Amino acid sequence: MSTRVLICDDSSIARRQLAKALPVDWDIQVDYAENGQEALDIIASRPIDVLFLDLNMPVKDGYQTLEALQHVPQAPHVFVVSGDVQPKAVQRVKELGASEFHKKPIRPEVMRQSLLALNLMVSDETAARHSIPSDFDLDNFSVSDCLQEVSNVAMGRAASVLADMLNVFIKLPVPSVHILEVSELQMALDYTNRGASFSAVSQGFVGAGVALEALLIFNDASFSDMAKLLGASGNLENTKEIELLMDVASVLVGPYMDALGKQMDIDFSYGHPSLLGQHVKMDSLISAKKAQWKRTLTVEIVYEVENYNICCDLLLLFTEDSVPVLEKRLSYLVED
Repeated sequence: MSTRVLICDDSSIARRQLAKALPVDWDIQVDYAENGQEALDIIASRPIDVLFLDLNMPVKDGYQTLEALQHVPQAPHVFVVSGDVQPKAVQRVKELGASEFHKKPIRPEVMRQSLLALNLMVSDETAARHSIPSDFDLDNFSVSDCLQEVSNVAMGRAASVLADMLNVFIKLPVPSVHILEVSELQMALDYTNRGASFSAVSQGFVGAGVALEALLIFNDASFSDMAKLLGASGNLENTKEIELLMDVASVLVGPYMDALGKQMDIDFSYGHPSLLGQHVKMDSLISAKKAQWKRTLTVEIVYEVENYNICCDLLLLFTEDSVPVLEKRLSYLVED
């Protein structure tokens, strides 16, 4: 009898990559879900033996899905496959009943070894090759969809470094990818931040025809808790705040760009980080370089520290000329 497999991930790219990593000689029937709630609905409607589960998803994330599965009779074996590689994330999913945790993207040989170790797979040379998800059409390749997935992986690598440094858990979102005019970007960032003040660091990167600027925008209300976590004592003067901001920027931006570059086979060179603004409104930060940005491909990631009043935005602003190069580089990740 075929093993019934369900792949749950909000990214069509990730669903396709994971399906391609499944052993070709594994006799399986594969279904797909785009979020945890959809996966739970499928599991309630028919038996599923193995669930491959992402963590960062809309509607119902991986943690909520694992919690719900604890109340499901004959729940499937769960393999968490995620870009969030924080040690506390691994610990949490194991405590919630996951059989295995693997970082994205999982290699086929690792997948095979893990399935065999848990006796979830018996090799069958006559097994028919399972179908790759049909919801991703290479003819309609979206650079935004693929950039969101590689950003998700890079985001998790950076969060893990910060989590280790501060001994905390970083709450991660689904990265937001858009092509925006600078006025649209300004409105999007202003909408939820009216009245607040911010400080920001800017750093440029370039490599293989791709140019971008990384901005780490720090809510000023976060400085007090961040200082406590980093062991800074006494009053926070402007100079000390800048030092804290630069420390956090180096931890988040550096590992993020390293992971992003490795996935796209780009060796980025980078400029020195600079202070873009201190204790200013959001519109002042955006206006500071309005003439340079104009129209930009934008990736936004909001990092929050659990149980602390710490929140910062990481923005990647790619030049318009970079989009065709990105499209070519990212298309390699999804080709057969």
